[in-house]
Amino acid sequence: MIVLDEFCTSHKVEVSFVRTLEEHGLIETIIINETLYIQENELSKLEQIVRLHQELNINSEGVDAIINLLKRIENMQNEITVLRNKLSFYEENQ
Repeated sequence: MIVLDEFCTSHKVEVSFVRTLEEHGLIETIIINETLYIQENELSKLEQIVRLHQELNINSEGVDAIINLLKRIENMQNEITVLRNKLSFYEENQ
């Protein structure tokens, strides 16, 4: 786990921004002994969000919309892969 304060300091982002992301359900933090932590599996998602926020100047609501659209695209790509595999199976068996 990564201490949230250390992450925010190294990425030059406010803790309040990360807390807002958590309120929107984009990331999860854990409190241990009154210290906020980010789980390692959340790190890449949080870094992606911070890049969107800093490089493109997108607020937390915009980031929320973008992340949801990216999830939908990923799900659709997975569905396309499954359908292509099924199609290939049926084309091979004709």
